[in-house]
Amino acid sequence: MALTRQLRRHRSDNGLTLSQQQVLGEVIRTGVTTPAELAGRMHVRVQSLTDGINHLESLGLVARRTDADDRRRQLIEATAAGVDLLDADRAERDEWLNAAMRDTLTDLEVNLLMLVAPVLRKLADGDERRADERQRDQRPAE
Repeated sequence: MALTRQLRRHRSDNGLTLSQQQVLGEVIRTGVTTPAELAGRMHVRVQSLTDGINHLESLGLVARRTDADDRRRQLIEATAAGVDLLDADRAERDEWLNAAMRDTLTDLEVNLLMLVAPVLRKLADGDERRADERQRDQRPAE
């Protein structure tokens, strides 16, 4: 938690809220998506994302278009500007983290972190996978 707080403090001042950056990041990770799919992955209601998506679109960070197969559905995808913005933000935080590790940790501690990082990712991914499975199990049968 303390590391997460520090990383948030070292975000670039790009004018986006943390939740808007999370939405943009999720759109970038998943590619073309619908608001409903995005909300499901983020475990929020579609209505909670509407303002954020609209703001990102107004800044040219995401684009919205009608689904050619189902004209009732809207598709959302990140633009090159959106990807560039998030890449710059990540680079700034990575730079801070690398400097903090270099200045604070011993070589052994850095090596231990490199060993533990994939295990932590596996744990986090497993938690997301279980949450997705629970959500699917709660949906009514079609």
